[in-house]
Amino acid sequence: IIAAKLGHDGSLRTLKDWYRFGLVSKENFAAALRGHQAAVDATKSPQREAAEAFQRRHGLHAAAQASTTSLKRNPEYRE
Repeated sequence: IIAAKLGHDGSLRTLKDWYRFGLVSKENFAAALRGHQAAVDATKSPQREAAEAFQRRHGLHAAAQASTTSLKRNPEYRE
């Protein structure tokens, strides 16, 4: 619940599944959903959106992800 409230998408998806199976109350799921949306909204800014658009236009976003993925495949990589 804490991670979802901090904006972690995977945690929110897990909570959604748990809610569907009755493992999380409606009130807790709603609070996590509101917290997640607030965290996502807090990270939005015109500067961030412009930077993301620039990265997409120039193919930098995919390159950065590929670089990180290949780095993690290195047996000497430590997080």
